[in-house]
Amino acid sequence: MTEENTAVAGAAPMARDAEYGTPTLTVQLKMLDDGLEPPSYAHPGDAGADLRAREDVVLAPGERRLVPTGVSIALPDGFVALIHPRSGLATKHGLTVVNAPGTVDAGYRGEIAVTLLNTDRDEAIELRRGDRIAQMVIQRVEYARFLPVEELDGSVRGGGGFGSTGGFGGPA
Repeated sequence: MTEENTAVAGAAPMARDAEYGTPTLTVQLKMLDDGLEPPSYAHPGDAGADLRAREDVVLAPGERRLVPTGVSIALPDGFVALIHPRSGLATKHGLTVVNAPGTVDAGYRGEIAVTLLNTDRDEAIELRRGDRIAQMVIQRVEYARFLPVEELDGSVRGGGGFGSTGGFGGPA
């Protein structure tokens, strides 16, 4: 590679990073398994960093299992890591995260594990060590002060919920 090509190749990722998701937060990461890749973003601008399975897993139809990722983190106070399903695995194989999104609090220092569920009625899903199984989205947290009151402020919606706005036509 010539000097000119090296300079151009080296400059392109920096320009792309500046345009799509320059890191704004430093999170301490401890890899508990040197053979796994650390969490990473698959594409520029992705909100979720992929987490990988630490072990081989076969989930029968309807089965759920806690799957370790080999990752522990130290989030700064005021942040949370939310663990979401990967849309491709959900669509193609029916794999989801049972308590989606899972919550990793700022004070937690243990291994992140993901409770996976195979929602397919007929087919087992086979995951191999190193497969991307979930995505971790880090967000700021608001801390509320809860103020007891006798009555809540009114709103147009009021107490309507659980289908009160319609949207499902049902049988005609």
